[in-house]
Amino acid sequence: MNSPLIQLLVLAGIAIFLILRLKSVLGTREGFEKPPVPQQPAASKSRRDFEVIDGGPDRDITDHVPEDSEIAQTLAAMKRVEPSFSVSEFLQGARSAYEMIVMGFERGNLDEIQPFLSEEVFETFVSVVAEREDKGLSIEAEFIGVREMALVDAQFDKDTNRAEITVRFVGELTSVVRDRDGNIVEGNPNTIKRQKDSWTFARVMGADDPNWLLVATDA
Repeated sequence: MNSPLIQLLVLAGIAIFLILRLKSVLGTREGFEKPPVPQQPAASKSRRDFEVIDGGPDRDITDHVPEDSEIAQTLAAMKRVEPSFSVSEFLQGARSAYEMIVMGFERGNLDEIQPFLSEEVFETFVSVVAEREDKGLSIEAEFIGVREMALVDAQFDKDTNRAEITVRFVGELTSVVRDRDGNIVEGNPNTIKRQKDSWTFARVMGADDPNWLLVATDA
C-alpha cells in the first residue's frame, strides 16, 4: 500500500472521529437549546390570586366559627357596619379582659374593673363582694391562664347597631378562702382549679367608643 493511500485513510479516520465527537457534544447541548416555555406575567398571576382571595370567605370570621353558620353571618353584618372590626382582635381583648375581671372580682378590687362592666354586672359584683366581706371572708387567688376559649354566640340589632358576642372560657387559677382569723375554709393554694364561664360582651358598632362591656355572666 502506497503512502498517499495510507494518508487518505488516516485523514478519513480523523474526519469520522471529529464528526462523531461533534455530534456527541451537540447532543449534550440540545436540551439547553430549546426555547424557554412561555410563563404568565407575574402581574396576571397576582391579580388572579387576589380575585380568589377577595371573593373567598373572610378568614377572620371562619377561623373562629363555621363558614355557613348563623354566627358567621351575624359577624359579617357587624363588619359591614364597622369594616375595621376584627374578630381575632376582639377575642384577644376578651382573653385579657377575662383575666383582669376575674382577678378583680376575686380580690374585691371592683373599682379597677368597673369601666369594663355594665351597670347591672357591676351591681351584682358589688353585692357578692359585700356579702363576702360581711362574713369576714377574703380570697387569695393567682391566675394561671386560659386553657380553652371559644366564640359561641353572636347577636346584632341592625336597627340600633348593638352587637353582643358570647365567649366561653375555661380558666385555670389557684384560690383559697380565708376567715377573719386567716384560716383556710375553702380551697388549696397548691391546687389548680378550672373555672368555666360564658360571658357576653356588648357594644354599639360604629360608635366612637371602642370598648366592649361585660353585660352578662353565666357559669
